[in-house]
Amino acid sequence: MKNWQKRGAIIAAGLVALGTASALVLNALNSNIALYVTPTEVLAGKAPEGRAFRIGGLVKEGSLRRQDLTAHFVITDTVKDINVSYTGLLPDLFKEGKGAVVQGRLEANGQFKAAEVLAKHDENYMPAEAQHAIDQAKKHSSPSSLK
Repeated sequence: MKNWQKRGAIIAAGLVALGTASALVLNALNSNIALYVTPTEVLAGKAPEGRAFRIGGLVKEGSLRRQDLTAHFVITDTVKDINVSYTGLLPDLFKEGKGAVVQGRLEANGQFKAAEVLAKHDENYMPAEAQHAIDQAKKHSSPSSLK
């Protein structure tokens, strides 16, 4: 084998290895991405099917019920509500009327099965996604937008 053929084979093998590594990294990133969706968008059918995603908003007052380690509550963007169930310990700062973001999957019966619950960490903070959802919902439900 001549030198230029050896170099060509080495370059080709390097390109194949680089392409394979790139494909594996992109596949891993794509499977770990959790899209953010508001309750209004979920009920409009815009939620990703068969994939984990995040819903954010406020925990509806009076909606929190506990059964052993499973908590049932409602996340709202002040326009639409989504029923959520979560098995595990809720964060200490998780409270009704406060902001939260839940990550999980939507089941066939419309119930959201959360794998992770994030709560706000002080009086001045609400997850940016949750605040945006509430602001958008208020904008769309205000009397001036109904004209």
